[in-house]
Amino acid sequence: MKKKRPALRFSGFDNDWEQRKVSEVADRFDNLRIPVSANLRVLGTTPYYGANGIQDYVEGFTHEGEFVLVAEDGANDLKNYPVKCVNGRIWVNNHAHVLQSKPEMADNKFLAYSISQADIEALLVGGGRAKLNAEIMMSIDLFLPSVQEQVTIGSILTRLDHLITLHQCKCKKLICIKKSMLENMFPQKGEKIPRIRFSGFTDDWEQRKVADIASDTRGGGTPTTSNRAYWDGEIPWIQSSDLSDGKVFGIEPRKHISRAGLNNSATQLVPEASIAIVTRVGVGKLAFIPYSYTTSQDFLSLCRLQTEPYFSVYSLYQMLQGELQAVQGTSIKGMTRDDLLSKSIIVPKDKDEQQQIGLYFRSIDHLITLHQRELEKLQNIKKAMLEKMFV
Repeated sequence: MKKKRPALRFSGFDNDWEQRKVSEVADRFDNLRIPVSANLRVLGTTPYYGANGIQDYVEGFTHEGEFVLVAEDGANDLKNYPVKCVNGRIWVNNHAHVLQSKPEMADNKFLAYSISQADIEALLVGGGRAKLNAEIMMSIDLFLPSVQEQVTIGSILTRLDHLITLHQCKCKKLICIKKSMLENMFPQKGEKIPRIRFSGFTDDWEQRKVADIASDTRGGGTPTTSNRAYWDGEIPWIQSSDLSDGKVFGIEPRKHISRAGLNNSATQLVPEASIAIVTRVGVGKLAFIPYSYTTSQDFLSLCRLQTEPYFSVYSLYQMLQGELQAVQGTSIKGMTRDDLLSKSIIVPKDKDEQQQIGLYFRSIDHLITLHQRELEKLQNIKKAMLEKMFV
């Protein structure tokens, strides 16, 4: 029997870990599973589990207690294979295996994390719908410490997962709030007043062309990639892949060009506080760029804005999203400069209202970014712990 030790462990534990098969440390309760078609389920409070987690909530239950669910077939992610420890009354269909650790051998939470660390993808059989056979799953080799150490490890990782879930939920909630407020704080098509606005503002909004909100525009281009003298300079060069849908601030270019690259290509130097809009690959993405920059030929930048900058970027984003939704299902290959500049947006006459709207959405985006950063930090901590605290 092989024995090993992890690179990182809690104080007070120093015994070797022992190799065991899943069948030695856990029992399988697949025989209690009952699949129910969606149209036959009775709505209730019991989570109905499939391969990838909760699918529904139903009356009744198939299992009660603490269990480890492992996808049998239909997993959405074969590399990060679905393995989850659950507790209470649950209903499980026939697409997830149901395990329960033997108390004297293993802790359920630890067992779930340990199985998730196995190379399950290499064990799958079948074609398009890869399957983890029960016999193969039960023969997986794991390394386990004492039950007490397992409980300690499982508890700390579970608390970490709770924090990750909390930040994920907050991000989703803020994104939903932002989406709803964008729809309600900008007038609907054909209207001149938004459904929600800050107190003290009552005037109708006015329609303008995109060309009216900036006194200058700049295009982009790509310096010859084979000439290294044109690259790795100090001038930011933004490409479509640097932008993400819905993220209009905090853009970090991955590439920079030199002054020679700028002078020997079609790209233009764009002044700070401009809005870069994708007009070709990735139409509809845009971002407010607070620093001077250049772009690829996929962009048109609006410079020297005549409306409040933050308001302008959200107004343009909302307008372009509306245009994309109107032609949903149609492939949009690009917009010309004239097409973009001739599009209509509706703007409050009062710049104070513009400013308040812009700052409001900027504050929501700031909160979203904070939670996303914290989420990324926690996920990295968990990844490091899984790599160092397991054999």
